[in-house]
Amino acid sequence: MPQIDIDPELVAEMILTLGAIGAHSGTGVWRTVYSPEWVRANARYAEWCTSAGLTVRQDAVGNVWGRLAGSRGGHSIVSGSHMDTQTPGGRYDGTLGALAALVALRALKAQFGQPLRTLEAVSLCEEEGSRFPGANFWGSRAITGTISATDPQTTVAFSGETIAEAMRVVGLDPAAIASAKRDDIDTFVELHIEQGPILEHAGVPVAVVDAITGLRHYHVTLTGEQNHAGAFPMDLRHDPMAGFAEIATGVINTAHRLGRPAVTTVGRVEVHPNGPAVVPQQVKFTVDARHPDPVLRMKLFALHENLMREVAARRGLSIDWQIHIDKEPCLSDPALVERFETAAAGQGVQVMRMASGAGHDTQQMAKIAKTCMIFVRSKDGRSHTPEEFSSIPDIVDGIRVLAAGLHALAY
Repeated sequence: MPQIDIDPELVAEMILTLGAIGAHSGTGVWRTVYSPEWVRANARYAEWCTSAGLTVRQDAVGNVWGRLAGSRGGHSIVSGSHMDTQTPGGRYDGTLGALAALVALRALKAQFGQPLRTLEAVSLCEEEGSRFPGANFWGSRAITGTISATDPQTTVAFSGETIAEAMRVVGLDPAAIASAKRDDIDTFVELHIEQGPILEHAGVPVAVVDAITGLRHYHVTLTGEQNHAGAFPMDLRHDPMAGFAEIATGVINTAHRLGRPAVTTVGRVEVHPNGPAVVPQQVKFTVDARHPDPVLRMKLFALHENLMREVAARRGLSIDWQIHIDKEPCLSDPALVERFETAAAGQGVQVMRMASGAGHDTQQMAKIAKTCMIFVRSKDGRSHTPEEFSSIPDIVDGIRVLAAGLHALAY
């Protein structure tokens, strides 16, 4: 197919324009859902959609849609990502995917006219949960019909207001959330910055994502016997700190031995009584374990659990854990992965396949549509920080891959 013409100056201007809305910490952005900054950013996005010749609407939770109707109608092919940020985040996480969809549809309409199948660009809301903990994927959950009737009143911001109250402030009716549900989306493709260093280390600008990782969060409690640090012999101790040290090292090394893309993190520890001259009575800690392969994910979890039981039994400790998050991997549609790899080759863009170690709106959209993701290289692998950065040449390559794949699907 012909080369897709993406204007790098337009892309740079859009990124900087949205980056100035909620600008924070130099190159950072603080733009939480339903804030004045979020409203302004989505208004600008809607203006750009209109100027690109798309039909624009806002749904009941505030997702902004730009539609390029197909001559044959039918279910839509959708691309986009979220407009909200971390506090503060950067200019690219989420925002780039919403802009990429808009720029891709703008270019396709200008070069090829009306598609056979309907294409839509979308700016989604509250992926991060940065204002309302527990509201992650609010926009895509509304689209997939997985927001319950009680969620608007029970989802509370860090500052105390409910998400229902915040919606009303910006003119949205929480009682109408169910109307945002869609049952006419065939395909969802999300472009996103990688948020890690794999593409940079490989020297490749763009990836086609074949899976989003599965993950399990354990909250573990090891209980032993509190005693004097000097007077109690080592061979008679039931020391939960010693058990914790062995478990922490063991689970991390297990992920190392399995190799990429297995990852395990021990991110939080609480010790009681936490004194320098005391053998602790109890240690509480978290284990975050992730793998995108459904079979290897369960192998990783089983290895961790067997190790924790063995260490506790050998050291005379009691152990208990609760699983607070347990998510299956989200596998991309194999035909879509091949379609976008072929599209990249046709555009002369080097790509590689990889899995996503972070969660994305795509996981929600996979409940109602075929899905795939495209990653753009992140400098130093940085994200969720004002320092995140992707170069305009890499971004343009990513948008060209997105647009060429959408062309193959819709034209």
